Amino acid sequence: MPEKEQNNQNDFMIERIKERPINRKKLLRRTILTAAMAVIFGLIACFTFLVLEPVISNWLYPEEEPQIVVLPEDLEEMSPEDMLAENLPTESPVPEEEQEGVVLEKEQIDEILSGVVLDRQNYKEIYAALSNYVTELNHYMVTVTVVTSNIDWFNNVQESKSQTSGIIITDNGKELLILTDASYLSSAESLTLTFYTGDQVDAQIKQTDSYTNLAVLAVSLEDLPVGMKKEKLAYPVLGSSNTKLLGMPVIAMGSPMGTSNSIGYGMITSASSTYSVPDRNYKIIQTDIIGSQNASGVLFNLDGQVVGIITGNKSGSDMKNIIYAYGITEMKKIIEKLSNGSEIAYLGISGLNVTPEASGELGVPLGGFVKKMDMDSPAMLAGIQQGDVIINIDGRNISTFNEYTNIVMQLEPGKTIEMTVKRKSQDEYKEMKFTMEAGEAK
Repeated sequence: MPEKEQNNQNDFMIERIKERPINRKKLLRRTILTAAMAVIFGLIACFTFLVLEPVISNWLYPEEEPQIVVLPEDLEEMSPEDMLAENLPTESPVPEEEQEGVVLEKEQIDEILSGVVLDRQNYKEIYAALSNYVTELNHYMVTVTVVTSNIDWFNNVQESKSQTSGIIITDNGKELLILTDASYLSSAESLTLTFYTGDQVDAQIKQTDSYTNLAVLAVSLEDLPVGMKKEKLAYPVLGSSNTKLLGMPVIAMGSPMGTSNSIGYGMITSASSTYSVPDRNYKIIQTDIIGSQNASGVLFNLDGQVVGIITGNKSGSDMKNIIYAYGITEMKKIIEKLSNGSEIAYLGISGLNVTPEASGELGVPLGGFVKKMDMDSPAMLAGIQQGDVIINIDGRNISTFNEYTNIVMQLEPGKTIEMTVKRKSQDEYKEMKFTMEAGEAK
C-alpha cells in the first residue's frame, strides 16, 4: 500500500505543463490594429495642433490688427476774395494825404515792365524748376508690373507683362497701400511694384471698384527693402477739388502718355462735368494736356497736393486725347473703402442735388433728387420712384445728394435701412417711408 501511494506521488511530480499555442493570425491582427490606432491618434494630434496652433499663438503673442484708414476731410477753403481782404492792412500806415503819392501812373508801370526782359535762360530756369519738382513728386509714384499667361494653339504657355502707374496713399500699420488703375488686374497672376529707388516688391490686391476702375494694392511693411522702411516713407497730401480749379496749373504724373513714368504739364480748363454711377457722383476735371486714351495716374497742383485721379473721358466730350481726372474730394470716401478692404454698399440710385433755386422757385424739397434707378436694385424693389426726394436715412437728415452718398458709403452690405422720401402728389409733396436691405456693389 505505501508503495502504491509513493508511485502516485512520483507520477504527479513528472507531469509537464504545456505552453499555450500561439495564435499567429490573432497576434498579427492585434499588431495591425495597434499600428492603425497609433496612426489615427497621430493624425488627430497633427490636425488638432494645426487648428489650435494659430489660436494659441495669437493668444500668447497677439497680432496687431491693421488700423482703419481714415482720410482727412477737406479743409474749409478760402476764396480768392477773402484771401485778398485778409491780406489788406486794417490800418493804413500811410496818412491819407500821403497815400496819393504812392500810386503809380500807367507810364511808370510801363517803364518798369519794359525793364524786365525774359529770354531763353528764364525759360530754361522755369523748366529746370519743374523738372526738380517732378523728381520730388516721383517719391510718391510706383510702377505696377502685371504678369499674365495664356496658352497658344500649340499648348505652349506664353507669359506677358503690362505696366501701369500707382500712387502711395498711406499705410495701416501693417501694409503699405497703393492706389492704381484696375484695368489689367483681373487676370493678373502676379503683381510687382517698382519704387522710385528701383527697389521691387510683390503686392496683392486689397480691393477694387468696378465703377471707377480703381484698385488698392497692399504690400506688407515687413517686406519693404531696408532703404524704404516705414519711417522713411513719404505720403502725398490729398488736396481738394472743391476750390476754384479753373486755370490752375497742374502736372500729370504716372502714365498720362500711356507709358509708365511719363509726365505732362498744363492747366485745368473745365471742372463743371459730372460722372454719375449708382449712389455716387464724381466731379470730372478737364485739362489742356494731350495724352493717351489709356492714361492713368494723378494730377498734382504746384503745392504738392493731389487734386485728381486720372481717368478716361467721362465727360462725353469729343476731345478724346485730353487728360481727364476724377476730383479728389469726391474720391476720398471710395479710396477709404478700398484701403480698408471693405465691401461697398449698393442701393442703386442715381441722383443729384436739389439746388436752392429749384427749391425756391419750384417748391422741390431740399434733399437728394432721384434721377433714375438700376433695374432690380434694392431701391427699386423697395418702391422708390424717379422724382422722389430723399430727405432721411435711419434718422439722419439729408439735404443734398452728396450727403446721401456719404451715408451710403458708411453702410455695410446686408444692413436694413429705413429711407424717408418726399413724393409729389398733385400739387404737394407727401412724406413716405420705405425699408430696404443694402446690396453689394459689383
